[in-house]
Amino acid sequence: MASDFSDTDSLSYKQAGVDIEAGAELVRRIAGACKATHRPEMLTGLGGFAAITEIPPGYQQPVLVSGTDGVGTKLKLAIDQQRHDGVGQDLVAMCVNDVLVCGAEPFLFLDYYATGALRVDTAEQVIKGIAHGCALAGCSLAGGETAEMPGFYDGEEYDLAGFCVGVVEKSQIITGERVGHGDVLIGLPSSGPHSNGYSLIRRVLARSTPTPELMDALLAPTRIYVSAVLKLLRLRALQDAVHGMVHITGGGFYENIPRILHDDGLAALIDLDSWTWPPVFDWLQRTGRIEQREMLSTFNCGIGFILTVAAEHANACVSALQAAGEAPVCIGTIVAHDAPVPPNHIRVA
Repeated sequence: MASDFSDTDSLSYKQAGVDIEAGAELVRRIAGACKATHRPEMLTGLGGFAAITEIPPGYQQPVLVSGTDGVGTKLKLAIDQQRHDGVGQDLVAMCVNDVLVCGAEPFLFLDYYATGALRVDTAEQVIKGIAHGCALAGCSLAGGETAEMPGFYDGEEYDLAGFCVGVVEKSQIITGERVGHGDVLIGLPSSGPHSNGYSLIRRVLARSTPTPELMDALLAPTRIYVSAVLKLLRLRALQDAVHGMVHITGGGFYENIPRILHDDGLAALIDLDSWTWPPVFDWLQRTGRIEQREMLSTFNCGIGFILTVAAEHANACVSALQAAGEAPVCIGTIVAHDAPVPPNHIRVA
């Protein structure tokens, strides 16, 4: 590869492909968005070597819960479509929803943004999207890392990783160990495929170009369930009603639901008629000729989060979630692992 300078020229970091001034400009642009997510526990601001925070008040035996994730190949689609404003929320959602499954309140988030050549306008859109996601989740964007690595990424490519810390009262940790026969499964709607299955989605896109409406659905940011679920968990009358929670991510229903079934004698019986698949999933299935089990093993198919609750509290939980702005649907029950499977149901164990 031809060099931009001779062997006798004086070298600089910028000539090598790293623009420190661009990095400083990015920090200046995102400072306000990050500051807007500040929580009182934060003892440091943006720009330090590390984030320092206190444990949120009100916990007797606080337990820290951590999670990390990325956005996957949805980033490739977003880059190809030049739509960068939603992937930041995707990044936050994939982390905070995982932490939420344990019953934890997310309160601290860090991001990692890596690219070959820093394009400040693009990075600004992405990181402001991260800040928006943090605001929705009620956690502080405490800081992050922007890595400019010439020769490592091609063209306008970039990658993201997120890191979240939450806190939960030790006595209120939710593990799924209390999930039992007869429990009701309450599903919360997704906004689309969220951030999973995009390697398959991109293969489908090679066969057919979707309408603008379908492309919007494919790039819709992952929903953040923190606010509504925490409101439910904090209701004293329903404090013990939730036995388990599931974030439907990669692996769909068949991989994620069994993670809360600690008793080999139990299974989840899902009624596929209990909700309507959003049009984007019908399009994916039809265009890709994808079998139903493969759809349910890859995508959320319209249900992004599931709560397993005691049957006697199911109606109250549904009402509480509705009051918190959700549109919950009872999608099934916990049954014996060898229970019969009625038409248009699936058994997951």
